[in-house]
Amino acid sequence: MKAAIIGYGKMGREIEKILIERGHEVVKKIDMENSAEISAEGLAGVDVAIEFTTPDTAFGNICATLRAGVPIVSGTTGWTEKMAEVVALCKECDGSFFYSSNYSLGVNILFKINKMLGAMMKPHTEYKLHIEETHHIHKKDAPSGTAKTLADDLRDVLYDGDTEKEIEIQSFREGEVPGIHNVIWESENDILTLQHSLHSRRALAFGAVLAAEYAATHKGVLTMDNLLSL
Repeated sequence: MKAAIIGYGKMGREIEKILIERGHEVVKKIDMENSAEISAEGLAGVDVAIEFTTPDTAFGNICATLRAGVPIVSGTTGWTEKMAEVVALCKECDGSFFYSSNYSLGVNILFKINKMLGAMMKPHTEYKLHIEETHHIHKKDAPSGTAKTLADDLRDVLYDGDTEKEIEIQSFREGEVPGIHNVIWESENDILTLQHSLHSRRALAFGAVLAAEYAATHKGVLTMDNLLSL
């Protein structure tokens, strides 16, 4: 598989290592200096692109890659108010767009457990719910996309998707923390916590490479649910 990396920062470099370890070839590395290469000409010969950039640039990067006819995997958060436009463009281009707010396999298992536990806790109104997330000081958006996904899933389960119902999310930015997420149910009698903690960015990069391998051979709007159902 010939891959392009869009956003050659710490995540991009980790993704490059894993692509090479798994026998793939990185044929294009794109950052701010050469962003004009996100085009049909610049991405010629690329089987899949992996995009980890910023909330301000992600939407344009994704759209340009889809228009170039190249499958794209994105892990950038903080831009998804435009998701409907990307979904429509993906269908229009008959392309492949794979998105997750977090590519850690463990986090995606957490998403499933979170929904199951939410359904179990629904009758027990004595428990108060909140979510905490901690990331490194360089992360641009807060709350994290992962925390928002956890909250949205619980809103669906607990309140039938009522957007007027708020689930408290507390965000912390500390040092170089890769990512910690806690879903906390607390009553007068006890506390129940679901926690996922990353050891390093490698967990995210590994999942993104698995997603790229999947997106390179599948059409449509894809998520980790597609990958984990294999």
